[in-house]
Amino acid sequence: MGELYKISSIDWRPSPVVSLATSVDGLQVAAAREDGSMELWLVSPGSVGWHCQLTIQGDPNTRVSSLIWCPGGSSGMPCGRLFSSNIDGSVSKWDLFHLTQKAVLDSVGVSIWQMALAPSNRDFINTESEPDHIENGYLSYKDTDRDESETSESEEDSDSPKSLKNSAFEYPRVAIGCDDGCVRIYAISDSDEFVYRKSLPRVSGRVLSVTWSTDANFIYSGSSDGLIRCWDATLGHEIYRITAGLGGLGSGRELCIWSLLSLRSGTLVSADSSGSVQFWDSQHGTLLQAHSLHKGDVNALAAAPTHNRVFSGGSDGKVILYKLSSESVSSDNVESSTMMKKWIYVDYVRAHTHDVRALTVAVPISREGLWPADSLPDEKTKRARREEKPVDFSYHKWAHLGVPMLISAGDDTKLFAYAVKEFTKFSPHDICPAPQRTPIHVVLKTAFNQSAMLLVQSSHRLDILSVQLKKGLFPDVTRRTTGGFAKTDLIAQVKSKSSRKIICSTIANSGELFGYSDHVKPSLFELKRSEVGKSTWSVSKRQLPHRLPFAHSMIFTQDSSRLIVAGHDRRIYVVDVSSLGVMHAFTPSREMQDEELPPTEPPITRLFTSSDGQWLAAVNCFGDIYVFNLEILRQHWFISRLDGASVTAGGFPPQNNNVLIVTTSSNQVYALDIEAKQLGEWSMRNTFVLPRRFQEFPGELIGLSFPPSSTSSSVVVYSARAMCLIDFGLPVEKHKQHRKNFEILQFRDPVLFLAHLSKSSFLLIDKPWLEVVKGLEAAPVHRHIFGT
Repeated sequence: MGELYKISSIDWRPSPVVSLATSVDGLQVAAAREDGSMELWLVSPGSVGWHCQLTIQGDPNTRVSSLIWCPGGSSGMPCGRLFSSNIDGSVSKWDLFHLTQKAVLDSVGVSIWQMALAPSNRDFINTESEPDHIENGYLSYKDTDRDESETSESEEDSDSPKSLKNSAFEYPRVAIGCDDGCVRIYAISDSDEFVYRKSLPRVSGRVLSVTWSTDANFIYSGSSDGLIRCWDATLGHEIYRITAGLGGLGSGRELCIWSLLSLRSGTLVSADSSGSVQFWDSQHGTLLQAHSLHKGDVNALAAAPTHNRVFSGGSDGKVILYKLSSESVSSDNVESSTMMKKWIYVDYVRAHTHDVRALTVAVPISREGLWPADSLPDEKTKRARREEKPVDFSYHKWAHLGVPMLISAGDDTKLFAYAVKEFTKFSPHDICPAPQRTPIHVVLKTAFNQSAMLLVQSSHRLDILSVQLKKGLFPDVTRRTTGGFAKTDLIAQVKSKSSRKIICSTIANSGELFGYSDHVKPSLFELKRSEVGKSTWSVSKRQLPHRLPFAHSMIFTQDSSRLIVAGHDRRIYVVDVSSLGVMHAFTPSREMQDEELPPTEPPITRLFTSSDGQWLAAVNCFGDIYVFNLEILRQHWFISRLDGASVTAGGFPPQNNNVLIVTTSSNQVYALDIEAKQLGEWSMRNTFVLPRRFQEFPGELIGLSFPPSSTSSSVVVYSARAMCLIDFGLPVEKHKQHRKNFEILQFRDPVLFLAHLSKSSFLLIDKPWLEVVKGLEAAPVHRHIFGT
């Protein structure tokens, strides 16, 4: 495999996940992090295919308290509209097409702890007026068979509500639990406006949790005074109240009701700060069962689609399963026995090291039917026979299409997936072994004595590091490599203005120019070295054109003469570095339209350039690729989503500038012939007959690297868990004894970055997860977090 030179000193501080929510169509999961960012994850039927499709860098000063997906709206997206409530009392809309956060409800004056959307009849959702960009990234296929298959499992499924109060002409209603003891009810218009309807009478204590009955006739609220209240949603008066402490270990005012869950069977589930999960008869408010199994606060609840399984997550790191069971009860006087339904504890899984903050249930996507009409691959291509056992084999036994999965997240920044029906049978799947990876760029032969340099992007600063290699030994998983350690020295550091969060960054191959963009504008800097006396470094700012918008991605051409900026206005700007003027602005298009027309495509989030400076490949977060000719400044080709998946990495090999290599979230590798506008010869022969060990590669492919040689035909692709060498000049071996090509080397620690230093040596940047955990601000114990 070659020599590996390792760096483990890079600062990496991922942010805790504070809330999760599953989209209306059940195929995507939104994860809100404490630093204000929002991630959208595509749900996969196996360990391959989990992908963070997009990240929106929201306001870091506005902490999210809960998420809801609302159907309908002017866009008609099948995934719905995503809203968040915030601790500062505001409500935000997250635009998944323009990658922006927008306030739709100014602060109500007090903290909002939770939002809950009133159930509605899915048949009334208007999905006929879908915009043109639906197939451009949103999963627009139908999944009509899912409800039928899920509801056939148990008799509880027939207890669905007979009538729903919401009609096709009513706006969706949302109940908001507030810090002042009020539950406020709003309607969400098609234009995303929150229209005030009414407030329920104020109660003592904070309203920490809120949920609707499945028929939308009642609202349940849980407070910091230990009480659960049932309200008439129409009249707004209190029907009854429950003292939750009597059923659990807590007592009265010291008990916080953190989560409520209403089931179709008429059962209300509560989770509180005493560690208790209690099941109530929602009609009368009487206790059915109480389980006090968590050692600390219970923060979240979730139910299986069939509503006969309930999961709880707590500050002890546990996720616990409770199941509805039928028991036969006989009477002394009556010969016949009766069946009694009871919620029983099944088991727990502790995958998290810190508090579990959020739970949600989702259903894996179906890759069948996702291929756009103009997609390149041929669905009828013959697939290779599989002889080898897959990596992480146990996960594949239960992860199939249509099998519901539970997803948990919390203070340890991780997301885990579990089989809902076989929760205790298989280990949970680590969806993101390297959450919020630190963006890193490497340049090998800079203008400064031909030395290598690193650009490391943090939330609010850029670090420029020099790299020196040191021979030595270090342990790796397979001991099949040699190498040593790489020492880094800080050359320069640039902090963002007003501590704005940095979205993207780049560095020129010469090392003399680098830049970044925050949510206001892009910035460009020049690095200089003084040889007078002791060698010193200086950084000066260069003024970019004022009309440049802030960027989602930036890259220099190979000769460092031009800076390419992918603006949030969905245009791509070519800036001449010497004159600092805009040479051209591309408008990405599916139809090669006139570039004077307004942009209609999603923002570009990835850029790749060829070493000869002719080609620019731009990728949006949904997987569409646009290729531009930088010589004649025109769009050359549009490539619709390959295999219906997002692009995770790409680049032009030095050996052939007319070939674009891309990897996708389904762990496929494509070689695209740019000049001929078609799938490359290698992909036509091999893309769908790759060895199984590669098709079930450990983790999602997150990057690739080409050797700095014009004669090499290889590429290294890598995930956070492993790397793989692919030589396009060698045959794809299909037998176990021939593993020269597609050789896989697994890593011991999560890898953030991998790049070639020479034809046979690599720079590997990793971090032991234990060190990351030690650096987290949240301690692995419970803490009260009342808002201000």
